[in-house]
This record gives sequence, C-alpha cells and structure tokens, in this order.
Amino acid sequence: MKNNLLVIILISSITLGSCTKFERDTLPLNVEINDFVWKGMNTYYLWQDSIPVLSDDRFSTQEDLFNYLSDYDQPAELFESIKHKPDVVDKWSWIDDDYIALEAYFSGIRKTSGAKIKLYLTAKNSDDVYGIIRYIIPNTDASNKPIERGDVFNSVDGVKLNKSNYQDLLYISSSYTLNLGTFNYNSTTETVEITPNGENVTLNNGEYPENPIHHTNVFNIDGKNIGYLMYNSFTSNYNQELNNAFQYLKNENITDLILDLRYNGGGSVQTASYLASMITGQFEGAVLTQEKWNSKWQSWLEENHPDWLVNHFTNTMYDGTNINNLNLNRIIILTTGSSASASELVINALKPYIDVVTIGTTTHGKYVASVTLYDSPNFSKENINPDHLWAMQPIVLKELNSEGNYAPNGFEPDILLEEEFNNMGVLGSETEALTARAIDYIITGNKMSSTKKMFDRHKKQLKTQNMFDNEMYIERELPLERI
Repeated sequence: MKNNLLVIILISSITLGSCTKFERDTLPLNVEINDFVWKGMNTYYLWQDSIPVLSDDRFSTQEDLFNYLSDYDQPAELFESIKHKPDVVDKWSWIDDDYIALEAYFSGIRKTSGAKIKLYLTAKNSDDVYGIIRYIIPNTDASNKPIERGDVFNSVDGVKLNKSNYQDLLYISSSYTLNLGTFNYNSTTETVEITPNGENVTLNNGEYPENPIHHTNVFNIDGKNIGYLMYNSFTSNYNQELNNAFQYLKNENITDLILDLRYNGGGSVQTASYLASMITGQFEGAVLTQEKWNSKWQSWLEENHPDWLVNHFTNTMYDGTNINNLNLNRIIILTTGSSASASELVINALKPYIDVVTIGTTTHGKYVASVTLYDSPNFSKENINPDHLWAMQPIVLKELNSEGNYAPNGFEPDILLEEEFNNMGVLGSETEALTARAIDYIITGNKMSSTKKMFDRHKKQLKTQNMFDNEMYIERELPLERI
C-alpha cells in the first residue's frame, strides 16, 4: 500500500481562496464550519461533478459562497443536502461533530457494553423490532453478565421495541436492561415471534478496546490442518496482532484457511491489503486494487502520478515488518450482509489470483472508500481550526480489483447458508453451522447450498446509530500545502 502525500489540486475556473482564520473570525461559527464542508466536498467528493452546487464555477466570489452557506444553521444539514442520492447511491458519507471520538473508534476503542447486537424487523411491513446477540467482546461489561451469543430480545427497560424508539432505548442511555425471550419463526406468515422468558440483563456502556481477532483455531480433520480466523474489523492499530495470528497459522502448517468475515463491516484499506498479502505471498508487487477518484482528481492523477492509483500485494508492512504469508491458492470466506467494504475488497482483490469460495449470505455491497477531512487549510490536522470538533468522512474513491471489477450489489455466496437464530452455535467451534459447512466443503468439495427456505433478514436489518458501521477508509497523510 502506497503512502504518498496526495497534493490537493483545485482545478477550477474561478479562485475561491482558502480563508485565513482571521477572516473567518468575522463569520458566524456555523458559516465558518459550512465553508469547510463545502470546500472539502468540492475538492474530494467522489460524485462532485454530479452535484451542481459543488461545481467549481458555482460561486463567482467568496461572498457569494458565504451567502449560500448562511442559509444552513447546522453543518450536518448542509452536508446531507450535497450528498449524491442519499440512501440510493451515497449511503455512506457522513459528518461528525466530535473527531476525537471518531479517531478513537478508528483506533479500535468502542463505546459499547460489549454485547454486539444486530436489529431486525419482525416482518417485512412491520414496525416491531427485535435484536439478537451476535457475540460478546471479551473484558467488557457484557462479558461479566449472564448474556451470550444467540440471546434474543424485543423489549428494553420493559418497553417493546419499534422503529420509532429503538435508537433512544439502546443507543442514547448509558445503561439499559434487555428483556430476553425465545425465538420462533413462523414460515407461514413469515413473521418472527419473540416470547418473553422472564430473564433480564442490565448492561452498561463504556469505552473498551476491541481486538478484531476474535478467534484463531486449527482443526485437524481427515489429515488436513484447517485454519480458522474470525476477524471482525480492519483496525490498523491491530496490524501486528493480525500478523501474529498468521504466524501461528503458518507454524501449524495449515493446508486450508477459513476466514470468518461474517460480522466484519470493514475499516482500513491498508490493513485489507496486508490481509490479502498474508493469505497469499506469492504475488508480491502484483496489482491488488485500482482506485477511481472524482473526474478532476482522476485526470490529474492519471497524467501526473498514475502509480498512485494502484495498490499492490506486499510482503512488508508500513514499518518494515515482514508479513507472515501462507502462500495459499484457495481461501474459504464466511459472509453475511454485514460483511462490507474492506471485507468485500479482500474478496474482490483475491478473485483474479486464487480460488475464493464464499459461504453464507450475500455481502453488503460497499465498493467505495472515504477519508477523514478536518477543518484546516489542507484538510489535515495541521493548523486545525480550534473553534470546533467537526470532521467529515466523505466517499472519495471506488476500489476496483486488478481486472477493473467491483460488486455494487455485493458478492453472492458460492454456498448459501444462513445463520439460524434459534441455533447460533459457538463461534470458533468446528460444529458451528457456517464453520462446519466450510469444513465439509474442504473435505468433500461439495458446493450444494441449503435448500431450506430462509427468512430474508438481510433486507430487514435496521441501521444503528453507529455511523462507523460498514466503513472503508484510506489512511494517508494529507498535504501540507495547496497548489
């Protein structure tokens, strides 16, 4: 993965100079922040040339721009108004009023109880909501409570969940009580029913680090050493731990690897390149991914630095550490609709080189990456505006594989198999359903999918208040000057 400085080029028919802090001090704070929002989106946004108000010649003077920006009291309101077809095309760009919390999340620190919850509607046209515990983060509040993977609930603090109240009940309070129940799916009405079982668990939110390497095992079956790695986030602060996990797998002389990305919503593109290189190793220097920026960036990069648009397989990490690679020619990857962005990048990047077999359900379909922009002359943290903590995470590029392909609708599984909520199994165990199916495929070569009629949960998953879900971002040092 390259680490070049990207020089911000303002290709414009007019000159809207960057205001100095002194000049901005004469503006209301919301206009000051809005100025940062508009200029950052005008410079970097992937769909900039599809948004008329972001056009380089939209405003003839800085005063015209300020007059436009003054109509927006809240930076988030302006930001949302200039996104390209929100919830249809750009479902992922966002803005936040606390970049300190944002940076903490990207470093692996989560505000959570430790219970990883996924929410669903009970039926396609229902307002009723239920939740299921996917897994518990070690060394958190939830890890010390009587709650485990597979537990379900449809009430919090005695209040039944619905589309209007679930955010407040689960994500606003620092403490909440889950009212647990038993799961039943009525295939005739295609409705989920949760029957209260009288068990209640109170959870307290806190800030906890989460090691994304949730399980690493080796199964010795029929003469094969089958490695298993459950990896839940591409968090660059844990790159060395990831490398250590591959050293363990390498030392065990594994013949096959099951990579469990079923709950991995993405993260660092650089970390994704390391993971792809750890799985392989025989393709050092070959093209891993290609990037497509907005039209003015793309043209400039193609003319001046085409090498910056290509990422390669590597055998060393950024700090010079040697990558522990397995030289595999096949990888089995477990997926769900929560496998997104950087997880999909790994699948997509490896497909031209080795046999990639996916087991589970269709992935999320996020093929674009973002970058953190701060309110400073060059959008880095250098000379950052001290008056506020706003930062943006706009989509800035598409990630394509070496053949120019990507999957905007996600990757359909080679072997279809859904998790059954009434029989979730133990993660990391060879008897857990998806893992057992992967082992069966490795031993027998059988690719037959489940014929059982499944409840289409993928389309009924609810958004959480967590903007960081399904994130893929590039980690690059922004320039120190604008030319």
